[in-house]
Amino acid sequence: MIVERLDHVNIITDRLAETARFYAEMLDLEERDGPAPLKPEQVRWMYDSAGNAILHINSVDCPRAFDRDVTPGDATGAIHHVALRCGDFDEVKKRLDARGADYRVNDLSSAGLRQIFTADPNNVLLELNFFAA
Repeated sequence: MIVERLDHVNIITDRLAETARFYAEMLDLEERDGPAPLKPEQVRWMYDSAGNAILHINSVDCPRAFDRDVTPGDATGAIHHVALRCGDFDEVKKRLDARGADYRVNDLSSAGLRQIFTADPNNVLLELNFFAA
């Protein structure tokens, strides 16, 4: 079996609307309902501009096919971070500044890469990658 691409990341939260709004406002992801029988107050799916599901955001009471303990707000367990390839470094930095967000910039000019590390409202560490054209 060969991996074709990352399919999506699932975040369990007790702040569903805030988390969906964060990703919509910060990264221009489109918020959509999940499939029935899931309810909009239990799940929000976030899509990129190409129509790919990037994030599935579930409330703590959302039914799951595979359940396990997750504590919203704790560090992300064995997963250190989620990396997303992004565009428009300056715009994302401006949005973070407008929120008063804590973030760190890493410049890897030898690889043609600038990175922003920040956390979402659930303390999920994001690595936002901006590659030079």
